[in-house]
Amino acid sequence: MSATRTCNNPNFPENLDIHPSIPSQGIFSNPIDKTSFGSLAQGLAILQYGIAGRVWEAAYAMNLYVDPPHNITFDPPFFDVSRSAEPVTVIELGSGSGLVASTIARLLKAGRDNLIVTDLPEVCPLLEANLRKIDTCAEIPLITVKYLSWGNYEDTTSLASLFSDLQGHTPCFNPLTHIVCSDLVYFPELLGPLLRSLLQLSSPPFAQSSDCQNLSIFISYKVRSLTKETGFWSAFGLWFEFRPVLIKDGTRDGEWGLFGTDLDDTTFLFVAHRRPGSYKWKIPPLDDDLLGGVGAYDSPTRKGDDTFENLLFLSLGEDW
Repeated sequence: MSATRTCNNPNFPENLDIHPSIPSQGIFSNPIDKTSFGSLAQGLAILQYGIAGRVWEAAYAMNLYVDPPHNITFDPPFFDVSRSAEPVTVIELGSGSGLVASTIARLLKAGRDNLIVTDLPEVCPLLEANLRKIDTCAEIPLITVKYLSWGNYEDTTSLASLFSDLQGHTPCFNPLTHIVCSDLVYFPELLGPLLRSLLQLSSPPFAQSSDCQNLSIFISYKVRSLTKETGFWSAFGLWFEFRPVLIKDGTRDGEWGLFGTDLDDTTFLFVAHRRPGSYKWKIPPLDDDLLGGVGAYDSPTRKGDDTFENLLFLSLGEDW
């Protein structure tokens, strides 16, 4: 399916030719709203919104993780039951058509929790339309749709004003508890801006630097080109501690395994937390330096973290 290319729009790269996705029909799947996210809906959305109109494969994995069937247990879970009485503030980057956001919205508590969904300005109408279709009989939490181009100072500043108590204003939102990224690690030119946004959103006023464990970052990732994508994880691991999500299926042998190994493609789901000491490090202004590890550990040298490479090695050789 070819979509008309829009100048300078990353959702319409040159020679774009993509088709609607279909969720895997296996034990690790859950139903989706076909009216908003089925093949027909995706096809129409692709024509108008390009890449953002398609539900990408790792988004199905994130959707399952957020709201698993009764027989599936994740470690760690998306929502910590031990903290169920505390308010939740979730932000999703690159929300696209809103599949994951719509699932999260149904699980939050109205009047207490908040969901912020973000994407490029030209994609937000698609998000708004699909989120309006959520069952109006349900107690829907406050959902805010905001523009956020990754790494963009103006967009980030506008968003930060909702979390700040400067000038005597009461913040609109509590500090972030969840950052959600579904299938965002793909185009090399966007990896630096993506990492920059994650650093911005895990810093004050969005989050409390005094307790970085309060904010969890959840990333679902499908491997497409390791040579182009490994650099992101090498830099990400310098600023964030991360580990894979584990899964246990109650209908099988009950053993814990690495989530993603039973999917059709190599897919990972990571949970990450900001490294405590990283708040004092200087974030370099150039994306190339950021991806090269400049500034991490308060050092101007280029460097990398090997967490992802080690996890990849284990996933290839381990029989979970």
